[in-house]
Amino acid sequence: MSLTQKFKKILKIIGPGVITGAADDDPSGIATYTQAGAKFGYGQLWTMIFILPLITAVQEACARIGAVTGQGLAAAIKKYYSKRVLALAVGLILIANTINIGADIGAMAEATRLIIPLNFTILALFFTALILILEIFLSYKVYARVLKWCALSLIAYPLTVFLIDQPWPELAKATFRPHVEFSFSFLFIIVGVLGTTISPYMFFWQAAEEIEEEKSHHLFNHGRPKLSEKFIRNLRLDNFLGMLFSQIAAWCIIVVAGTVLRGGGITEIQSAADAARALEPLVNTFPNAGLWAKVIFAFGIVGLGLLSVPVLSASASYAVSEAFSWREGLNLKFKKAHGFYGVITVATLIGLMINYVGIDPIKALIFTAVINGLVAVPLLFLINKIASDKKIMGEYKSGRLSRIFLWLTFIIMFLSSLAMFMSLRKN
Repeated sequence: MSLTQKFKKILKIIGPGVITGAADDDPSGIATYTQAGAKFGYGQLWTMIFILPLITAVQEACARIGAVTGQGLAAAIKKYYSKRVLALAVGLILIANTINIGADIGAMAEATRLIIPLNFTILALFFTALILILEIFLSYKVYARVLKWCALSLIAYPLTVFLIDQPWPELAKATFRPHVEFSFSFLFIIVGVLGTTISPYMFFWQAAEEIEEEKSHHLFNHGRPKLSEKFIRNLRLDNFLGMLFSQIAAWCIIVVAGTVLRGGGITEIQSAADAARALEPLVNTFPNAGLWAKVIFAFGIVGLGLLSVPVLSASASYAVSEAFSWREGLNLKFKKAHGFYGVITVATLIGLMINYVGIDPIKALIFTAVINGLVAVPLLFLINKIASDKKIMGEYKSGRLSRIFLWLTFIIMFLSSLAMFMSLRKN
């Protein structure tokens, strides 16, 4: 098989895993990783290597649940657990996602204002309308293709890493040797890094999108998916590629922020302009390098916002629709899934309104990441229980290694959140 043929084969495998991985580095992720690099330099680089097997195990379990059961996470919880557990899970994802939607829309508008001096409200309304139109009126196949191309906007950070002088021995040491500071600010960002990487909306989204993939490939037979070892193998490869891509991009963002921002004396990200300065070395040979850096930063924030906001609203809608047994799916037309698209619309509009409570859009992104970190803890417990249950998953239940990493993820995120609150009390 030639290199071209291998590349085409990989492109065919790429699906929900890569889209989810790209959505993981949403505006909230960019802001959190940038703040981590600016505040602590390379001190939190190790988290990227540390998190990779954890997020891979979690997302593989979510994808497997969707693929095997032919149901999303909320539907599985509804079928096998109590109504209180279902209400808790759906309530948590609705709250976290709506706040995240608002923060992302605000960041898109604020980033755009760096290059187009329009009123914030006009830009926020424009992006809200654009996202809803794309999500509601495009078919799933076309929409999935759009989402894949949006992921390319992250390439600016890896390019910047290799265009400037880096202390490579120090980077290698920081990547593989954990460094922990028992202070509220350090643990706050750690919880944010965990939360923006292992995010609740990704759990529900990937499970649901595996079902969408199965439907688009006509793999259902009498309401149950027809699975093969090849399908599961491709699912795992797609998931791993997506999570690897996500963590490489996150690593590059922290490195760039640590080298450029912290090296330049910026330790707190106060605005979109502060965050954009991290990309100035990418265009420092051009006149008005600062302006070009802002253009590239704005393109990245807007591109990833167009990718992540629909993921956020759709994952919340999948959860609600499954809970109430509504017809759901991006493969359905609007007239056939009013409730599903209604939740998407309402969640997006409420998210838009959050921008008018007086919180700075860039700072809101970091707080959103921390909220995701807290909300993920109980959801991880449920995912582990479902994925490991033979009655639900049959021969595709979690193996020993998967269970170890899933429980490890739950324990780490629980202890990190607890440590953050304990350090706050001491302060």
